[in-house]
Parts: sequence; structure tokens; C-alpha cells
Amino acid sequence: MSAEKNLSIAMLWFEAFNAHNLEKLLSLYDDEAAHFSPKLKIRHPETNGLVTGKEALRTWWKDAFDRLPSLHYKVTSLTSNSDRVFMEYIRTVENEDNMLVAEVLEIKEGKITASRVYHG
Repeated sequence: MSAEKNLSIAMLWFEAFNAHNLEKLLSLYDDEAAHFSPKLKIRHPETNGLVTGKEALRTWWKDAFDRLPSLHYKVTSLTSNSDRVFMEYIRTVENEDNMLVAEVLEIKEGKITASRVYHG
């Protein structure tokens, strides 16, 4: 994949996430995609922060969208190459402090195969 195509996948990712459109978001992922997040590790310690597969992603994000209806990400920087996108954004939730976040999307054949979240 080209760096430009991967950037377009990242933009679709933000569009789906900010609309809380779970099906559109999941359509960007490979069926066996892995996702790591410090928030996941805190809320579900048994996962050690890592879930695998679309059903696990569905459960995780549905819970987040239900609990945090004002959850929104504001893009500050995107950097891509032929196999990944490095995204920096600000996480906003009503009545919570804004959080700086970095996330890496690993992309193969047009699908996200892995994502890793880092909090600043």
C-alpha cells in the first residue's frame, strides 16, 4: 500500500470513530487484528491491555461509546509510510481533562492488522 492510501485509511478511521459508527470502524480492520491500549489494561486487567479479533474490538469500543457519549478525537498529526500510520490526537471527553494520545496503525493489504495506543 502507498503512504497516501494508508493516510486515507487513517482519515476514515477518525471519521468512523468520531461518529461512533462501530460497523464502519470495524470494516477498516482485519478479522484477526490485535489492539493494545493502556485504557484497556486498566478497565480489563485480565487482557493485559491486548485484545484480538473484530468481536473483541466491537465489545471494547461499544462499551467506550456507551460510557462516553462525548468521546471525540482531534487529529494533530499524521505520518505514514507503506505499512503503517502514526497518529497523534487529542482525546476529549466531557468533564475529563484532555489527553494527548499517539496511536500506530499497522496496515496490510488495505486493512488494519494491529493498533497500539500510547498516552502522553
